[in-house]
Amino acid sequence: MTDHHTYGTSTHTAGELARLVGDRLGLVFTERDSDYRGVYHLAGIPNGRIEIQPNPIPRDDDEDDLYAPEHPAAQVLLLTTTPSPDPALQARLDSIEGLTHLNHETV
Repeated sequence: MTDHHTYGTSTHTAGELARLVGDRLGLVFTERDSDYRGVYHLAGIPNGRIEIQPNPIPRDDDEDDLYAPEHPAAQVLLLTTTPSPDPALQARLDSIEGLTHLNHETV
């Protein structure tokens, strides 16, 4: 079983959110560049990972696609992946001002 959570914000940029979450959780985010997702930030956590990325994904034709089209107001997304539910992690992320829990999925 894998537990996925999606958070969103229009208050913080991806870089600002990576610094804020990094400071709050004691994590170091690494900036990555992907043809599919654009520039995003990745941090490993015990038994999982946290990714922060823009919701608008640039395309070659100067149009943007949304990574999470069901949440168009969220300009930046925070994605968590853990092997099982982690209520402590969710509580710490829920306490960040301007960050909203958008979705939870267990697969």
